[in-house]
Amino acid sequence: MSVARASAPVSAPPADTGLRLSDWIGRQESMQGCVPPSVAGTIHATLGQSDDAAPVEGEALPPLWHWYAFPPAVPMDGLAEDGHPRLGGFLPPVPRSRRMWASGQLEFYADLRVGERMDKSSTITAVEEKSGAAGPMVFVVVEHELRGAAGLAVRETQSIVYLPFAPTFKPPPKRPAPTENLVIDRHQPVSTALLFRYSAITFNAHRIHYDLPYARDVEHYPGLVVHGPLQANLLIAQAMRWKGRRPDSFSFRGVHPMFHDSDLRLCATHGAGGSLDMCTVAAAGHMGMTATADWED
Repeated sequence: MSVARASAPVSAPPADTGLRLSDWIGRQESMQGCVPPSVAGTIHATLGQSDDAAPVEGEALPPLWHWYAFPPAVPMDGLAEDGHPRLGGFLPPVPRSRRMWASGQLEFYADLRVGERMDKSSTITAVEEKSGAAGPMVFVVVEHELRGAAGLAVRETQSIVYLPFAPTFKPPPKRPAPTENLVIDRHQPVSTALLFRYSAITFNAHRIHYDLPYARDVEHYPGLVVHGPLQANLLIAQAMRWKGRRPDSFSFRGVHPMFHDSDLRLCATHGAGGSLDMCTVAAAGHMGMTATADWED
């Protein structure tokens, strides 16, 4: 799989120590990527149902599989201790140690296909400093546009949150999952093998997903963390099975960390206008991620 990158900053980052994170607003990056059949096979082996065949050359990619067309090919000496690429570059060097994908909103206009070239343009549209229960936070919002042979295929807004390391794990309040009028209620096994494979197909070396001593002793989680994008992918796959086609829009938000020491449930109820209100659910009954899948008709 070949990926080309080209960054085009609208305003150059400051060279002195008077760092202003707002200088990264407007920063742009362009990339080209592809999901060839061999990679589609490994994604399907990780995320797909055993009774379904992997998509082959020229067939439509399932929604969200464009995430696997642009692996962050950072050399080993470019990784920080946590396994993430070192701060700086396209994303701002936020002086916080913990980085997470907080939420996403996507609109789908056309299918992307196995084996075709994809062009992605990304722009940082906001950098906001806030304070919450976990301490000072910085939110970075990135807008992406994905194009394939059929033109604009996906418009995506990604929100990334930066947090300081905490001396102990202080989870957010638990939000109980719905228990009535469920139209989807599916058990989802979560194993260390699944977390490892998902890290592999995303080329994500963040150690909280596969290195249990690091996750417990350094970032103070009680177990390995289930990737947010993995949960989103599992939910949208259930939405497709329920409706018979991909949604026209999909949004998701992490509301509580989920861990590998208990399996998940994938649940949904009817939402407004024919949409689905979805969530992942921990064994204790609280939600880990909320999501909405919507169809225009």
